[in-house]
Amino acid sequence: MSALAALKQPLKLARWRLRRAAAARRWGAAVLAAAPAVVGNAMPKSGSHLLIQILNGLTELGPFVNPGMPPINRSAANRNLPEAEMLASLRCLGPGDIAYAYLHARSPYLEELTRPGMAAFFIYRDPRDVIVSQVFYATEMHRGHGMHEYYNQALSSTEERINAAIEGVQTDSARLSPIGVKYEHYLDWLDQPAVLSLRFEDLVLDRSVALGRILDHLAARGFTPGANRQQAIETLAAAVQPHASGTFRRGQPGEWREHFTLANKQNFKAATGDLLQRLGYEKDRNW
Repeated sequence: MSALAALKQPLKLARWRLRRAAAARRWGAAVLAAAPAVVGNAMPKSGSHLLIQILNGLTELGPFVNPGMPPINRSAANRNLPEAEMLASLRCLGPGDIAYAYLHARSPYLEELTRPGMAAFFIYRDPRDVIVSQVFYATEMHRGHGMHEYYNQALSSTEERINAAIEGVQTDSARLSPIGVKYEHYLDWLDQPAVLSLRFEDLVLDRSVALGRILDHLAARGFTPGANRQQAIETLAAAVQPHASGTFRRGQPGEWREHFTLANKQNFKAATGDLLQRLGYEKDRNW
């Protein structure tokens, strides 16, 4: 951890405690103590920032607290954390705390996100759009990305970069898992009844219905807002501010159609098998 990050960490923890105290004063200590901890889990480039903005909107509806901390996977210095530290962070979440993460669907994370007192959400997205988002983010927006140099120096076209993201890259300077392998790490979240799985596309194109599902999931875990349902949905919708995310580019469902060539489509089908059908994005391979 850098000296600056080490200095910031105690300040972040103090701010978290102050926010919890403020929530207890506003809503009542007993109400806060009865609230579930909330975790928004995601695949990278699948709408994690959209989901966490919505979940942070809960602070206007009830005894919820935005700790203002990095994702569970990352340190204050934006470095990947070992499993033991990620578990410690999950177990530090108190009633009403809101966090987000990029956790694979495996033990011990499965047990942590489905335990009593936890309200967990998982957001996923069409893999083709995930590829496009990752390619443009790494190529144009984030010079420090591990794929930036490879995409810009080793490859010369969007078609080549999309194929690299489909197939994966393993060189001395760049490493990227194949898209099918990435999804295999997360697919089992879809089979967890205690975790509400949400499609990014639904949160964009059918937002009111998706937000209603979020409220229903929380109600099943002991929280019902004082506002009526429509007011609660409008409050959560108002929390969405796409341009406040540093990773925001376009975020429109179906953008892959503008960038996938016929060769990209054939390569994707060969590499991923029935992945799109399993996720519900296509009925068959004729797309």
